Amino acid sequence: MLSTVSVDGVVHRWEDLRLQDFAQGFFFGAGFFTTFRMDAGQPRFLARHLARLRLSLDAFPTAVRAPAPALVQEDAVRESLRRCLAADAALGNRFTGVGKLAVSDGHVLCTFRPFAADLEAHHREGRELDSVEAGAYRRAERTVNHKGLAYFRQHALLPRLPVLTNEAEEVCELPTANLFVQLDGALVTPPLSAPCLPGIARAVLLALASVDGLPVVERVLPLADLSRAQACFYSNAVALAVGVPRLLGRELPDSLRLAERARAALEARAVREG
Repeated sequence: MLSTVSVDGVVHRWEDLRLQDFAQGFFFGAGFFTTFRMDAGQPRFLARHLARLRLSLDAFPTAVRAPAPALVQEDAVRESLRRCLAADAALGNRFTGVGKLAVSDGHVLCTFRPFAADLEAHHREGRELDSVEAGAYRRAERTVNHKGLAYFRQHALLPRLPVLTNEAEEVCELPTANLFVQLDGALVTPPLSAPCLPGIARAVLLALASVDGLPVVERVLPLADLSRAQACFYSNAVALAVGVPRLLGRELPDSLRLAERARAALEARAVREG
């Protein structure tokens, strides 16, 4: 992570922050975060990220001390980002990488990091999904629909990147991404009630309604149906879309092309939304 950060719009160095100012989030995970892609200094889908943060704060008003409403408005966050990029030559006005907003303890903390070293390789070659974490979630489990700071369960599973299912053997998501499967002439992603995170890239693809001529639909996805998949990719706001050329032992050669089309659609939409 890069050292320049902002707290409530004021630029700081990471090493100068005080733990006592973030005790609720640090000790109890009582807060929310969102990570977003930045291309040449421009945050992608920022309005969507902030809307999701505000919804999460509204959903748990007694569990998380929310910041002043003005601090999670788009203009204020864009100005915070601008100040950080201008203050640090390691960032600069053309910074390309990942921004993160964390809200807890009445504060908005903004940090930055480079893209993962293997991101380009994943875009080019995809990533195999070869395991399942069965029964990881319960249907309609409400906390999964919010990106909370208490993220240990997902973080612990990142090295394996298993397909997470609920108690009914229905697909939910990956630890940090939503899943899309080409099946029965459509591009299928599990519903929020599965449960899964309302990912930003997921929402954009659903709003686009079609990728590479396939209708994008939200419906229950039994784990057994993955054996009939014709192609697959996973999505999040940073990687956009990554093809899955091998899914639970089955070769899916069309996945890389489908993921490339999904990335192109997301990139075009990001530019339009500003």
